[in-house]
Amino acid sequence: MKISVIGCGYLGAVHAASMAELGHEVVGVDVDERKIDSLSKGATPFHEPGFEELLERTLATGRLRFSTDFEAARGSKVHFVCVGTPQKRGEYAADLRYVEGATESLLGVLEPGDLVVGKSTVPVGTAARLATLVDEKVPGAILAWNPEFLREGFAVQDTLHPDRLVYGLPAGEDGEVARRLLDEVYAVIVERGTPKVETDYATAEMVKTAANSFLATKISFINAMAELCEATGADVKLLADAIGYDDRIGRKFLNAGLGFGGGCLPKDIRAFMARAGELGADQALTFLREVDNINMRRRIRMVELAREVCGGSLLGKRIAVLGAAFKPDSDDIRDSPALNVAAQLQLQGAVVRVTDPAAVENSRRQWPQLDYAETPEEAAERADAVLVLTEWREYRDLDPAIFGKVVAQKRVLDGRNALDREAWTAAGWQYRALGRRAG
Repeated sequence: MKISVIGCGYLGAVHAASMAELGHEVVGVDVDERKIDSLSKGATPFHEPGFEELLERTLATGRLRFSTDFEAARGSKVHFVCVGTPQKRGEYAADLRYVEGATESLLGVLEPGDLVVGKSTVPVGTAARLATLVDEKVPGAILAWNPEFLREGFAVQDTLHPDRLVYGLPAGEDGEVARRLLDEVYAVIVERGTPKVETDYATAEMVKTAANSFLATKISFINAMAELCEATGADVKLLADAIGYDDRIGRKFLNAGLGFGGGCLPKDIRAFMARAGELGADQALTFLREVDNINMRRRIRMVELAREVCGGSLLGKRIAVLGAAFKPDSDDIRDSPALNVAAQLQLQGAVVRVTDPAAVENSRRQWPQLDYAETPEEAAERADAVLVLTEWREYRDLDPAIFGKVVAQKRVLDGRNALDREAWTAAGWQYRALGRRAG
């Protein structure tokens, strides 16, 4: 099948290469010439495990190409819209300019019988509105909504081996046509028996934001418990282990620490609240405001903890920050808790050095006021405290005895509860973590 993918950022580039991997003839379209040139040469504009190999492999087959010209999408039977929906400046609501612009640009190349498939995370009601636009301008063209569920660091796996497929379909014969076309696109995945949910536009739009809101709530719940643990002397890690054995709760996403960031969870829960308010159902999601507040408080608490272990003042203290990306196996620094903490430490007079296996260059561009190092050892040289703020394996695997030779003071703040506390304390380190007793 001939497929176009509109928008070649993180979602679109991975989706385009994955569709070519499934055997389709794919063109990725984006207005960013530098990005298209990079992808066309097999160079990845972002860090994602396995993507570079997938890109090179699919380009070599000739089934994948990239273009800045929307005319390149003409003749495709299915057109995926994979552009971003960032938070509006000064508001909670999602900015839909890119989704609307991509759809309007497609109208010039659509033909009756073509299928436009939205994958972007959008507020409820967006699909119905765009479906009306498509039908008015190109009668016979159809719109469906097929939300993405990519986790950064696992995007290739999540695209080629998803845990479910969701089809938001129009009613009647158009819905049947859309379902058949989507089944053809995902034939390999459907034949494996992957669970599939066929529903209306509104439900499909809500699935992604509801899932992200649930995950954010679970993360903020255990971080709220961490606040109580600090007040009572309890241990949040053991608490999470104990309640995680309950099948109704589960242990996943119960790791207390610095909280969530990135380009999805924060802006998605805020957009969800904003849309609920527009629909007159804002009371249903008022709890998400506290979820957001708990998450942001964790960053403040980490700065307080750093000041505490440094004797009550950060002025002139040398602080090593291990981690800049919002999560491991990614170079994404959008709303990064680690960089937010690093900047706050610097504002309070600390001499901060930040390191990360993948995100240093991105960090330099957006946070040029911070100092950077290539390795943990370089960042921690003569440090008064070391903060582990992104749980990269490289940091979990550090030998505390060897690492202790480069610092001035053996003080480690485990912002992700990722380290082996016993091993670090045995090597002479003062260990502190959010929600746990001092070690």
